[in-house]
Amino acid sequence: MLLVTCSKVVNATALAELSQKLHIDPEQTSVSGVSSGAFMAVQLQVIYSQRIMGAGVIAGGPYRCAAGKYLARWLDFTGMYAMLSVCTHTSPALWNRSASPYVDFSVHETQRLAQAGWIDDPTHLAKQKIWMFSGVKDPLVPTQVMDSLKSYYQAFIPADNISYIKDPHASHGMITDSYGRTCNLALPPFINDCDLDAAGALLQQIYGPLQAKTEAKSTNLHPFNQQVFFDTKDPSISLHRNAHIYIPTACKNGERCKLHIALHGCSQTEDLIGDMFYTQTGYNAWAESNHIVILYPQTKVWLGASFATAAQRNFQACWDWWGYSGEHYADKRGKQIRALDKMIKVLVH
Repeated sequence: MLLVTCSKVVNATALAELSQKLHIDPEQTSVSGVSSGAFMAVQLQVIYSQRIMGAGVIAGGPYRCAAGKYLARWLDFTGMYAMLSVCTHTSPALWNRSASPYVDFSVHETQRLAQAGWIDDPTHLAKQKIWMFSGVKDPLVPTQVMDSLKSYYQAFIPADNISYIKDPHASHGMITDSYGRTCNLALPPFINDCDLDAAGALLQQIYGPLQAKTEAKSTNLHPFNQQVFFDTKDPSISLHRNAHIYIPTACKNGERCKLHIALHGCSQTEDLIGDMFYTQTGYNAWAESNHIVILYPQTKVWLGASFATAAQRNFQACWDWWGYSGEHYADKRGKQIRALDKMIKVLVH
């Protein structure tokens, strides 16, 4: 099958075909993300806590953060006060830089949705291993938001299971040890060289000590048709036609493997930065030597319907953590969540 991106034609193999020889341990699935991908990673791990064993979060916030009802929300003309001014500090009209997410609200929402059966029982979170990173110079998702995420986690997860790094020099972006922009910048492509291998650190926090990373093989990185996992007639899902997967040689040969889902941030989809996120962020080198399949789902820009509000659009190809795809974005009925779940089930069979 041929898939057309904004810049190139891609030969894509169906994910089901790529997964035929894979033997992935169903108890070894984890997730990580940066920025909107970090918020989405938190959603995925909470919604499917029974199946997810850990998460890496770089510049994210607590579950259902954007749904919180804050007293000052009436001052924001966009109707997105919680998302723009509390969970992130991205509002051009930001006036209150001391606003922090309501952790109690997120905890209550977790318990409420679990009781309703729309997310897994949060008691399963206790087994998870968490790696967190915040850049002290991050102007978009400030450290205080990540601090609130840690407080949220501590309501369900033992403190010993949580590793939290605050880097005094880092800004906003995926963190690497040798690739990208200067560490203190918050500019596209939002991949920053901070002399820290975030991919390796979070994978080792989740899975324990790993073998030293080796050179990734370009022949083990495959595009696949992501459209088979969602309704293409519904543009609000804002998912790309393409996604990518790194399958280590050992996994191709039928050896027992793990699965990690790596979620890019806003403005990091392939239409905007090419292949940088799924080739240059460090995951594949660790995957090759440690029997870890890396799944790279992709979003795309969605401008919304004719009379859509700002909250119903996705100008920067972000993952949906505030509701542009519909009110169930943060539970098992969510459109993006369902698509991710279908991909995982194809791989873990």
